[in-house]
Amino acid sequence: MPVTQTIPYAALLLRVSLGTLFVLHGGLMKLGIFGLSGTMGYFGSIGYPPVFGAIVAFAELFGGIALILGIWTRAVSLLFLPILIGAALQHLPNGWVFSNPRGGYEFPVLWIVLMLVQAGVGAGALALDPARLLGGRRTATA
Repeated sequence: MPVTQTIPYAALLLRVSLGTLFVLHGGLMKLGIFGLSGTMGYFGSIGYPPVFGAIVAFAELFGGIALILGIWTRAVSLLFLPILIGAALQHLPNGWVFSNPRGGYEFPVLWIVLMLVQAGVGAGALALDPARLLGGRRTATA
């Protein structure tokens, strides 16, 4: 099978994997385990306005769902970058390896790269892109 036929499915795998991880990280961990008030309190304790905790939790939840479904994949991927850059900067003093105390910055940097790749390749196969569904201009997908 030519690589041009497998790229849409590779983009699908990346999109659904990233989306699922964001839903679990934002929805399950930040909203479920820690709760919204706990997440907001944590953000306040590390020097960010507590409301950023709520913004990040809901962005991860709803952005993850959008990625899974393939809705506005390129835009959602790029909109995650400020969150991920903030995470990388927060972990920067802890060193590279994420197993360091308080976590290093290797995973946030990896997430930044993965979101840039997703934005570059597009939604791939089986996406519910509103423009496609409404008969609008079809954007090129990987």
